Amino acid sequence: MKNSFYANTKVVGLIGHPIKQSYSPFIHNVSFQFKNLDYIYMPFDVVPDNLSAALKGVIALGIEGLNVTIPHKEKIIKYLDELSEESATIGAVNTIVNDHGTLKGYNTDVHGILESLSPFKDEITGSRVCVIGAGGAARALIYTLIRYFKPEEIILINRTVQRADSLQNYFTEKMLYNSFKTKDLFPPDLVETLHNSKLIINSTPIGMFPDVHDSPTTLKESFHKGQFVFDMVYNPTETEFLKLAKKQGAKIIGGLKMLVYQAAKSFELWTGEEMPAEKISRSVELLIKN
Repeated sequence: MKNSFYANTKVVGLIGHPIKQSYSPFIHNVSFQFKNLDYIYMPFDVVPDNLSAALKGVIALGIEGLNVTIPHKEKIIKYLDELSEESATIGAVNTIVNDHGTLKGYNTDVHGILESLSPFKDEITGSRVCVIGAGGAARALIYTLIRYFKPEEIILINRTVQRADSLQNYFTEKMLYNSFKTKDLFPPDLVETLHNSKLIINSTPIGMFPDVHDSPTTLKESFHKGQFVFDMVYNPTETEFLKLAKKQGAKIIGGLKMLVYQAAKSFELWTGEEMPAEKISRSVELLIKN
């Protein structure tokens, strides 16, 4: 990174609460070094009561942009001046650009999901999809599936079925998509549902470090050859969920690519430059393994 910490260094960062072991500072700061850009990426722990003040600070301090994580992705919208089509429809923002005092909101998770699933577009378009989880990640996922892959049916599985029902109603209204079913997350009852889906996606943190032995299902009958199984968890790079699916012959897709490519879109929005995504993916993978 040239001229690091000089007066002309541009600042971007991450806001959330709590800020745990985020890989975003590593991803972006290494990318700035690769591209020889005079930027620095900083994590900011912002409690919900300070969200409005934090955004005023972004403008006052001339911070170029932010990533947004839990619990601010939805609540932050009311403080922004403009929204991209994706973020407005999804109802969540994970990237902000400060355009000379105008705060613009984006959802780059869509780009990360697209990069992860597009290599298999011919096989999964128009098929039956099972989505585990009904949180913020599921919102971006459902939007991407409906817009780009036109599923025959989306089955939403969540521990609290009322939350899945709420998400179904939201997207039925927002995107006029009616082919939903919702189910409780009770693994013994899900075997048939999972087995009959062409694409299965875990959008929850189940199986993420340090709880690496957890999985949305431990029943091998849930999977079979010809399926595609995508886990949005990126640490570990191959979860127990993916290992089980792989043993049954399913094609597995880890969460690392989504992590890097959603970051790459944020990087591009802030700098106008292309992130060296393949180099960064290898670097993050080594970091996780070590």
